[in-house]
Amino acid sequence: MTTSSIRRQMKNIVNNYSEAEIKVREATSNDPWGPSSSLMTEVADLTYNVVAFSEIMSMVWRRLNDHGKNWRHVYKALTLLDYLIKTGSERVAQQCRENIFAIQTLKDFQYVDRDGKDQGVNVREKAKQLVALLKDEERLKAERAQALKTKERMAQVATGMGSSQLTFGRGSSQPNLSTSYSEQEHGKAGGSPASYHGCE
Repeated sequence: MTTSSIRRQMKNIVNNYSEAEIKVREATSNDPWGPSSSLMTEVADLTYNVVAFSEIMSMVWRRLNDHGKNWRHVYKALTLLDYLIKTGSERVAQQCRENIFAIQTLKDFQYVDRDGKDQGVNVREKAKQLVALLKDEERLKAERAQALKTKERMAQVATGMGSSQLTFGRGSSQPNLSTSYSEQEHGKAGGSPASYHGCE
């Protein structure tokens, strides 16, 4: 166990972070490797829960507001956001579109490390890709459809079931968690950049 992961676990306890927040913090850590696809899948699945959605998005926006030597927080938050937009609740893309300015500002992100390497270029490029995806409704629909097909294939491989036995979406034996949330009943989802006023 690395020093950074021990420090992160201590902060998780001290700040009483929820399971969803802890998963986002782990996926967007300063460790020099990317978030695992299994961890991002867990976070994406949690976006269908109203409370977890708010916690996830709040932590993602917090990470996107980081800077300097914590450039990995920002880059990994963009990577996670890209994954969530394609595979998570549609509310992720909706909230990102409502707050697209927060992502657009990252197209100017600057950070040069001690060795003179421009690490900000990774953030700038990822921000450009994400903004382009959010502005292209047709491409976003296609990406979400492709992600669902991939998820179905992976589920079939994992369970060893035939395609006739496994279905997703309408007619599925799985509950449709995306209908468990109603903005009319609960107001607008929290966790947007406008609702966040602090740093980690």
